[in-house]
Amino acid sequence: MTNSRRTFLKLTGAGLALSGLRPFEAHAEPARPEDVDFVPDDQASTLWYPAPATEAKIMEQALPVGNGRLGALTGGDPANDFLYLADASLWSGDANDVLQDDGQFPYETKKFGTFSVLAKLRIKIPAHAKFTGYRRQLDLSNGVVSASYTVNGTRFTREVYASHPDDVVIVRLSGGPQSGTITLEGTHGEKVTDASFAAALPNGLKYAAVVSATGSGKIAAKGADVIFADCRDLLIVFSGGTNYSADATKGFRTTGDPLAIAKTKARAAATANAAALLATHVKDYQSLYNRQTIDLGRSSRTQRALDSWSRIAVRHTSGKPDPELEASYLQFGRYLTITSSRDSLPINLQGLWLHTNNPDWMADYHTDINVQMNYWLADRAGLSPCFDAFADYCVSQLSSWSSVTQKLFNDPRNRFRNTSGKIAGWAVAFSTNTHGGLGWWWHPGGNAWLCNSLWQHYEFTQDRAYLRKIYPLLKGACEFWESRLITMKVNGREVLVDDNDWSPEHGPQDAKGITYAQEIVWDLFESYRAATAALGVDTAYATTIKGLQDRLHLPEVSPKTGWLQEWMSQDNLGETTHRHLSPLVGFFPGDRIAADTSPPALLDGVRNLLIARGMESYGWSCSWRALCWARLKDADRAYQSVLNVLRPSINKGNGTAANFFDMYANGDHMLFQIDANLGAPSAMLEMLVYSRPGVIELLPALPSAWASGKVTGVGARGGFTVDLAWTGGKVTRATIRSVGGTKTELRAGSWRRTLTLRAGESVTVTL
Repeated sequence: MTNSRRTFLKLTGAGLALSGLRPFEAHAEPARPEDVDFVPDDQASTLWYPAPATEAKIMEQALPVGNGRLGALTGGDPANDFLYLADASLWSGDANDVLQDDGQFPYETKKFGTFSVLAKLRIKIPAHAKFTGYRRQLDLSNGVVSASYTVNGTRFTREVYASHPDDVVIVRLSGGPQSGTITLEGTHGEKVTDASFAAALPNGLKYAAVVSATGSGKIAAKGADVIFADCRDLLIVFSGGTNYSADATKGFRTTGDPLAIAKTKARAAATANAAALLATHVKDYQSLYNRQTIDLGRSSRTQRALDSWSRIAVRHTSGKPDPELEASYLQFGRYLTITSSRDSLPINLQGLWLHTNNPDWMADYHTDINVQMNYWLADRAGLSPCFDAFADYCVSQLSSWSSVTQKLFNDPRNRFRNTSGKIAGWAVAFSTNTHGGLGWWWHPGGNAWLCNSLWQHYEFTQDRAYLRKIYPLLKGACEFWESRLITMKVNGREVLVDDNDWSPEHGPQDAKGITYAQEIVWDLFESYRAATAALGVDTAYATTIKGLQDRLHLPEVSPKTGWLQEWMSQDNLGETTHRHLSPLVGFFPGDRIAADTSPPALLDGVRNLLIARGMESYGWSCSWRALCWARLKDADRAYQSVLNVLRPSINKGNGTAANFFDMYANGDHMLFQIDANLGAPSAMLEMLVYSRPGVIELLPALPSAWASGKVTGVGARGGFTVDLAWTGGKVTRATIRSVGGTKTELRAGSWRRTLTLRAGESVTVTL
């Protein structure tokens, strides 16, 4: 098929199983904005590079785009470009509701399953092998990746973005006549014809991929290739998806045809005006991105002249603060949240970006820190709508989790079973998938930790409709723990403790009353009681839970080590510098232990444990350390922990790659895990604004490197947002807006003021 002028080529389809509540399905063309506020290059927050990414270093150099459901890594090579494309729901595996003889759930790609690559797209333009003046960038302000370069005196530009309104990935080539080939590749042995394919995984999940293109020259499809010639402006549209549905009653499947849906979406976008497509995307993206601004101070002209990878390296080797780089790192975390968590499945270990069908730990949902950390940023960063994917996932999985809990938790092979023989409610394992399935060991405290995140979102938003939606999760977790807790005599008093358990990934697997469980269950009971009060329901059961909470054994400081004990033993039963900070969940993310209300001896135990754990670890662990140091108001250690995440990853060392992805070594290879990219920015905001219901504290842990600055749109628990300016390390001005909160105490150093506001009201204070 060949045409000249504005040729439309239907390159084939893919359906996607959207996550969350919105399945992959056709929808009306989005409204096109009449105007949009494009941020010019000289004002935009950007990551930039003087060379293309190489495919061999894709996870360290390629730049990410995403719309929540579809994601892509793009290299930007003028002659041999590549995009690795993913759909959040392309998961193998199944319900996995069996235990092995050792008491573990199968944790492999067949039964448990794995996340995988949907397709690869290659764009080859042989005449562009020799180029000059190259620049590749990720524009965080507009949500667009671009590359520009010169060939034979002509300037060419390549733009890549993933549109949420149009639900497609767009590549636009412009500048002058271009000729080359577009190739669509499957990654599971699919047969590609007419630049499209449709197939199914062994678990029956259907999926498809399609490309559509329009251009001003000649375009012809041949097998897996699309050949274009003399196209001055070429618009390439990728669509793809699965027939996944977030509905356990329907087997997590829809009846839709992914290929037909993908073709419809691709055709609609490819026939739209290219400028209108971009404007629609930018306006939609900015509706979230512009909710928060970050100014941590001015960087030098020399620092600004450096490309982003060189800038990370110089920041590390020179030790000189680079406030604008650090602000960009925070904004990059917000960008990843926007692009990987919208009307979709929640953010897994790698978000939407991977290069292999065998990712580490299957790129699953880890329930002992990782998936929770992925969502610590959203509310703080003005991105509360992006939290919905996590909440919707938990709601959609609840019936499956409840069923397998009743069936298998008290199985005699489970070393963590309830010795009382009782069982109720729901629980999870250390790993979960998208089909209601669990992997690895049972994780008794995982339900309470998931509920901690769910409840704190309510504290930020005060959204009672949301609270009603998640209430069954809170109550079911309480019912589980009511059935699990056992009585033990401690210091002459009968108390309730966790049954045989494992402090996540650390120490003995048969310890009773581990600090992690005692703290997270106390937090669960506190949250549940507050939820019943807010909704006016289940007052009798709330009283029962209060009785259990009052009898919980609470952790102590060991007289031998001076640390908050991780186990009921006064001895250290594990590794001193272990990566996990599980005994500190009551300090962060919990609130039972707080710097302004807890006894000094208890806070000393927290501090001493943090010191013993050390400052060096994986990125996610450094991020957790930073958050704890921020809560202790130790600005220097909090800041250093963030810098330990930001340092360059070289020679297989932990740190930040050129593309700002957090990397660390696992055996013989480097791997990307997204949690630190979201956890470290959370810590940066926690250093600027601390909150809990009833208290907002400004600049609790401000490092000297950020002596003057301003931020807007920081979320605060209790139902508020904060705009804040400071000079010389002191607050000068703050505006507090209510998004549902009514009363809070605003603090800045020794200054205090009680604020009473109605929803939508604001107050500005000058200090």
